[in-house]
Amino acid sequence: MNAASFTPIAPREAPVRTEGAGPWLKRNLFGNVPSTVATLILIGLAVWWLPQLASWGLVKAVFAPSSEECQAARGIGACWGVVTEKYRLIMFGRYPFEEQWRPLFATLAMVTVLVASCVRVFWKPWLGLLWAAMLALFFGLMFGGFAGMAYVPTDRWGGLPLTVLLATLSIVLAFPLAVVVALGRRSNMPAIKTICVLYVELIRGVPLISVLFMASFMFPLFMPPGTSIDVLLRVLVGITLFSGAYMAEIVRGGLQAIPKGQQEAADTLGLSYWQAQRKVILPQALAMVVPGIMNNFIAIFKDTSLVTIVSLYELTGSMGLALDSDTDWRPFKIEGYFFIAAIYFLFCFSMSRYSLWIEKRLSASKNR
Repeated sequence: MNAASFTPIAPREAPVRTEGAGPWLKRNLFGNVPSTVATLILIGLAVWWLPQLASWGLVKAVFAPSSEECQAARGIGACWGVVTEKYRLIMFGRYPFEEQWRPLFATLAMVTVLVASCVRVFWKPWLGLLWAAMLALFFGLMFGGFAGMAYVPTDRWGGLPLTVLLATLSIVLAFPLAVVVALGRRSNMPAIKTICVLYVELIRGVPLISVLFMASFMFPLFMPPGTSIDVLLRVLVGITLFSGAYMAEIVRGGLQAIPKGQQEAADTLGLSYWQAQRKVILPQALAMVVPGIMNNFIAIFKDTSLVTIVSLYELTGSMGLALDSDTDWRPFKIEGYFFIAAIYFLFCFSMSRYSLWIEKRLSASKNR
């Protein structure tokens, strides 16, 4: 047959739709009998509970900072006035009231650099200098003692700035520590491997509260008389060591998933050990364990709430500090907890979405 006279058949619609709202609902919510039953139960609970929640949280709620109005609406509507009245103490803890603009700008600077570090266009050699400048600005504003700013010791720091500081520095310091320890556990040198194994198993065998307690109360007992290390620094080291041990196991799992042929190929090319790890092994291993690494980052952010036991009042501790001493607002702690839960959710949800974005980019690069 002459190719010039060939007439293609017109495209026909697929016999089964695979895109749109209907197929999505069937695939995700009504795919089988158990899924359908669970969906119907959840819909019923939502229809029964959500109107009550909206009535309590919005329609009959009190937003004015009036304890009398909140007492009158107690049991009927939420008292968001407690957030309006106590938000500065919740957000900044015991930091001097007239100086609270300093932790505000310091936190905004740190969050801005964090967001910029997550955007590929900023992945330049000068990003390290930007981090150094940001940390200098952060600690300069928080400590003060110059340019007319009063000196504020670390035991007065609290609220969201302390939470962001502990989480950020712990993540930044724990990640390279975890990579080194994971490589050490796979080393052929018995001494290095033993040290790394002991560190990981010892840290993972105790809860974080124990690590913080030892860093804050027991560690100073072993210091020479008259020597004192700031409690914030001790807590930061404790959280970093704890997080690094867990993250090292995540990274080690990624290293074990790399086929042996990748290392053999690197050896064939004449790459040294560190060149092979940096250019061949680690990029693939870390790409495999992105969800686990991000889960650990989120856990670090939430675990900062435990520092309250060592008298550092981060976001959760500041909320208790703001309400426990005020009998007029103490009955409305649940609204305060909802407020800080929303802050935690905002940060954790942002990290999880960024993790999904990275996974999609890595999947696209693998499919090329």
